[in-house]
Amino acid sequence: MMFRKKREKQIEELGAGQIRIRRMLQSRKTRIGLVISLAFILTAVFAPMLAPNDPLYVSVIDKLKPPSGTFPLGTDQLGRCLLSRLIWGSRYSLSYSFIVLAIMVLVGVPIGLLAGYAGGRTDTLIMRVIDVFMAMPSFVVALAIAGTLGASGRNLVLAMSCVYWAEYARLTRALTLQIKGQNYIVALRAGGCSHARILFRHVLKNIAPSIIALATMEIGSIILAIAGFSFIGLGVQAPTPEWGIMLSDSRDFIQTYPRLMIIPGVVVAVVVLAFNLLGEGIQDGLRAD
Repeated sequence: MMFRKKREKQIEELGAGQIRIRRMLQSRKTRIGLVISLAFILTAVFAPMLAPNDPLYVSVIDKLKPPSGTFPLGTDQLGRCLLSRLIWGSRYSLSYSFIVLAIMVLVGVPIGLLAGYAGGRTDTLIMRVIDVFMAMPSFVVALAIAGTLGASGRNLVLAMSCVYWAEYARLTRALTLQIKGQNYIVALRAGGCSHARILFRHVLKNIAPSIIALATMEIGSIILAIAGFSFIGLGVQAPTPEWGIMLSDSRDFIQTYPRLMIIPGVVVAVVVLAFNLLGEGIQDGLRAD
């Protein structure tokens, strides 16, 4: 009898999840954002096969050439293929962004779960630490850390992860407090269910969609931040074909060869918009519940 009820509950939850996913996919925002985001992700994965030329190959003879069959988007000031650098740039920009996001979630979510579920002094202590991080200007602090550690992609990831995790911890705590007070959680505690099982099987399962929605929208901001750091010389370093570096290298040619700066700028804008649309679509689907 107990097995049958458990099975029925699992089927009911599965059905509710499928309905939620179907509702999200019906949103135009979700569809547009998902298609464009997947296109960029696949471009990053298959960059070696898609790039028509070596993105690091320097040819002074071919510098600043207009679009042609050999160079579909032309070349930069060093004769490097602009399209190849954009394609490889998607790999670096997206990979660094996903690494930063993963660290932020893996650090912030457990801390928020602990604070919200434990309560009392533990919650107060953790929240004071979170408040300190939230009160600081995140970009400026990350800038200071990156400048102190030295300009590199690894140090940039570390600097951003050290600062931006607090937002996820605060959101997770707030969501955990909402779930924690519900009757079925109280019943599980009274029934002797372990705290770990309650946290990961019930609390985390219910708050995960909201965290995923925030994380999806956050990717765009992270991409912009990484490009910004690289643009001012504190992120990924040349000659790596990263979008921020491409923007920085083309500053001196904005009036004579504007395409060198416009094309990477448009690419960054499109990918950020795509992830924002995807995140908004997911959020709208969750609100409909």
